[in-house]
Amino acid sequence: MYPEGLKYAKTHEWLKVEDNEGKVGITYYAQDRLGDITFVELPQVGAELTKGKSFGTVESFKAVSEFYAPVSGKVIQVNKELRDNPELINQDPYGQGWILVVEIASPAEMEELLSPSDYEQWVKQQEEVG
Repeated sequence: MYPEGLKYAKTHEWLKVEDNEGKVGITYYAQDRLGDITFVELPQVGAELTKGKSFGTVESFKAVSEFYAPVSGKVIQVNKELRDNPELINQDPYGQGWILVVEIASPAEMEELLSPSDYEQWVKQQEEVG
C-alpha cells in the first residue's frame, strides 16, 4: 500500500526522488479518505513551493482538501492529465495519478520525511486518535 523507494509526508503526500528532482503525489490512504476525486487545482510550472505550505487543492464528493509541499523548490512539470481525468489519483495514486515534479531546493528537507513503514505506523496512530 505504501511503496518502497518513496518518502512520505505526514500531510499524506509522497515524494519520489531522482537526482535533484522529486515527483509528488498523494498517498493511497489520502485518496481513499477523500473518495471519488472530481477536480484538481494544480500550480503553474515555475511556481515556488515551500515545504509544508499548500500548493493546490483536490475536490471530491466528500470534501475539498489542500496539497502540501513535501519539500521546497520550483515546479518544473505538472500532470496535465489530471485536469481532464482527476480520477487518475484514485485509480493509480503512485503511477498515473502523480501531481507534479519539483526541482528540490534543499535536499536536507527530505530527512524529515517518513519511510514507508514509518508512514504506515503514523497513519495507524492517526486512525486510533481520530
